[in-house]
Amino acid sequence: MTASATESGAKRSFTVCAGEASGDRIRLSVYDMLIGTVYTPRAFFYRETLDGEALRASLGRTLRNFPVLSGRMKKDPDGGLSVLCDDSGVRFVEAQASVPMPDYGPRRTAKKGLDRYLSHAMPFWVVDRDTPLFTVKLTHMKGGGSILGLTMNHAVGDGSSYMSFLEAWSHEHRGLGYAKPNHDRGVIDALGASASGDTLTGGLTGGAHLTVTGRGQKTAFVGRALRGSLGSVTTVTTRFTTAELTAMKDAAMADLAGTDRWVSTNDALTAHLWKVLGALRDRPDTSEERLGLIADFRSFVGAAVPDDYWGNAVTNTRPGMTAAELRSRPLGEIAAAIRAGYAENTEERIREEAAFLCAERDAGRLKRVMTTMGLDAFDNTIAINNWSKLPFYRIDFGQGAPFWYDFSPIPIPWTVHIAPTPADQGGGRDVHIALPRTQVQALQEPSWVGRFHRYADSGQAFPLTFVAAG
Repeated sequence: MTASATESGAKRSFTVCAGEASGDRIRLSVYDMLIGTVYTPRAFFYRETLDGEALRASLGRTLRNFPVLSGRMKKDPDGGLSVLCDDSGVRFVEAQASVPMPDYGPRRTAKKGLDRYLSHAMPFWVVDRDTPLFTVKLTHMKGGGSILGLTMNHAVGDGSSYMSFLEAWSHEHRGLGYAKPNHDRGVIDALGASASGDTLTGGLTGGAHLTVTGRGQKTAFVGRALRGSLGSVTTVTTRFTTAELTAMKDAAMADLAGTDRWVSTNDALTAHLWKVLGALRDRPDTSEERLGLIADFRSFVGAAVPDDYWGNAVTNTRPGMTAAELRSRPLGEIAAAIRAGYAENTEERIREEAAFLCAERDAGRLKRVMTTMGLDAFDNTIAINNWSKLPFYRIDFGQGAPFWYDFSPIPIPWTVHIAPTPADQGGGRDVHIALPRTQVQALQEPSWVGRFHRYADSGQAFPLTFVAAG
């Protein structure tokens, strides 16, 4: 590991490198390119103070197995993108705060002002620039405790990859072993090449979940998202306890009694959230309601994409029904529809999707492709990103696990993130929901807490916490 440093007042900035460079040029896959060069911020809050020097040392060692993160993004002659593994390094900022650690949690999220704990990189200043693809900011709070703020360029890895790197770093720091990642992006092209003959001859149009945007359509979407980041969208956070989730699943299974159908706890929670948010939208009975189910497809395609593949491997399906059906159908039936939606992610469908994206890339149109779920975010789709199995509360650097995890306010409305709770909460879920300001005004009515927490014991419902973007 090598690190260079500059100092400014209570802040020091380092460039952390692995100390070795393969010089490999890893070409980004069609799924990487579909995401774009945006950065995803995450922050972890620790009661004990972390050792910055030791973290930099273990980070440098970990980067030897993740050379993409210390490389730089380059444009290919055909317009594609690659990462040059030249070990240009990761930015690591260490700072001292003048205030003590707030008591963050579901009743007091860290979303407002989270930027002060992050070291940002410009997403439009990445390609062919000396811009790091991963940044770290370690902030030590007055009186003890540290906040570890991280940003990763989404084009190099999805949420599962992000967290597998952080878990590897924490294991490296504590001298534990961990699985080495697979950086072979060629598996995605191979996945597309193995699709059916009709797909390879142009038989696939992208399905209902991918759209080749028309002139100005993508620009309009970006403009609406920008307005969301300036305050027109508010993130609402609440916690569902283990007992509440158990009651919710029991109710869903009771609705399905005698049908031989089964749903998971996450299916029941997703169904409940869809029903409550559908009631909040209060659209006419015949309106189409869609649920965008984001899913990691590694487990759907067998050995074609290995479990240790490190990159973007995310797809989505969009079960739907009318607003009247969403209101009237029992929880169990909605949960069963959600389980059926996830089941649409067959190996054949993923291969066809990869083939379509590869064909659009080869035709020079990949920049125009967007998920229909994303395009419809402002209209009829609620997007669910279930992170409940990711190891947010296992990122232990020797001073214990974080007591809270958070991320910046979501600028896209009707987006839901389901996260795990700390280990001492016994398997609950923290739910973060981005909503337009008009719907947030309606939620100020106390009855909505009861709607969200109708399966909670009396007096045990968590409040709704509101934080606006911007």
